[in-house]
Amino acid sequence: MEHTRSFRFFNRGPSEAARLVFFALLSLLLLFVDARFKYLEYARNILFIPVNALQSLATFPSKLWHEAGEYLITQTRLVQDNEQLRLNSTEQAAQLQQLQVLQAEVGHLRSLLAVQQRAEYPMQLAEIIFVERDIFKRKLFLNKGSSANVLAGQIVIDETGVVGQITRVYPWVSEVTLITDKDHTVPVQVLRNGLRAIAFGSGGAGEITLRYTPVNAEIEVGDVLVTSGLDGTYPPGLPVARVTQVERNPAYPFARIACTPLAGVDKNRQLLILTGLPKLPTRPETEVEKVVRKSPKFPHKTP
Repeated sequence: MEHTRSFRFFNRGPSEAARLVFFALLSLLLLFVDARFKYLEYARNILFIPVNALQSLATFPSKLWHEAGEYLITQTRLVQDNEQLRLNSTEQAAQLQQLQVLQAEVGHLRSLLAVQQRAEYPMQLAEIIFVERDIFKRKLFLNKGSSANVLAGQIVIDETGVVGQITRVYPWVSEVTLITDKDHTVPVQVLRNGLRAIAFGSGGAGEITLRYTPVNAEIEVGDVLVTSGLDGTYPPGLPVARVTQVERNPAYPFARIACTPLAGVDKNRQLLILTGLPKLPTRPETEVEKVVRKSPKFPHKTP
């Protein structure tokens, strides 16, 4: 009993319940004063500085780790996006080139269709499948042959002029000799004055020449040459070439005349074949042919 009394004697003061009530009332009073008069706003602002610093310091490691991860992810994504964009750019560039090629072919086909519609002779469209590899031969091969009623001697043109002549025919392929071939000739005439001449291929890609033309021939730079139709193979009036150079030397009997073909002999992929030409009158017989035909020693077949 004495020990219990001495303990109560040295522990005087308010009870726990009284202290709870006191501090609760003090808290309510402070809340009321702060809400009413804003006395604690300044103290709150001052205390916010160290508290905010402690919060930032506590969250700095996790924030640093998160930002480092985001940076690596963003860097990897940017590299992948750049690679994908580069690939898309390459594909689009290739598609654009193909589109340009297709547009050029469509424009060329429209030109050929317009020529075919206004032409006086029947034509059929053909496509180049390959070109002669020998640089000294100006030949190419088309995807139409005897199965498409293509015959040797028929003329090949494009929308601007004569390209060449079919010289050999296979069942599904035909061989075309270009007008620039060194062994090919085309009877032509000057469109301006009707002067007749013979155009010879030079063997090069873009030049033909007029050989055996007198020095005083009335030919000028810029004159357009068209087929004369006097050989019975080329129909008259087809554009052939344009005169680009005329050299006259009195020491020589003939002028040197160079021309550039009007047709795209080394360009386009689609061409037109003249499949039907008007038949020329039969060549009259000479006196020798008449004698041979009437002679009984030389049997002949009646047509």
